[in-house]
Amino acid sequence: MTDRRFSPLERRLLDAYQRDFPLSPRPFAEIAEREGVSEDAVLTALQRLQQLGAVSRVGAVVRPHAAGWSTLAALAVPDERLEAVADTVSACPQVNHNYLREHAFNLWFVVTGRDRAEVQDALARIAAETGLEPLDLPLEEPFHIDLGFRLEWT
Repeated sequence: MTDRRFSPLERRLLDAYQRDFPLSPRPFAEIAEREGVSEDAVLTALQRLQQLGAVSRVGAVVRPHAAGWSTLAALAVPDERLEAVADTVSACPQVNHNYLREHAFNLWFVVTGRDRAEVQDALARIAAETGLEPLDLPLEEPFHIDLGFRLEWT
């Protein structure tokens, strides 16, 4: 039985474009041509898939440090300061997300920059603004994990 939550176009988008996404000035128009639909139909389907939570984002996955630099970092934040410190970390333009974990180092975040020096500068600013010393956990060796998978539409 076919999963009726998704249209045939949505199922094809979920299945066919996890890899080899077109690198062109108008990738959605190229996908539309391949699929025999309009560019608006592709964009509408992708927007619906995001609203349903089936797609979190559409974008490239770049090999670590191929374009810039990044590090995983953490802070040990007292509970009473957690929200304020998280807001300070989130305000740093080099931080793309942060999250709470159950650990002495309870606020984790990723810092990105043009190079290692920019990342170090961002960590130093966070330390100065929060009074807390970030734990810097730079990448030592990347391991490629192919997160794409074939969906079984029965």
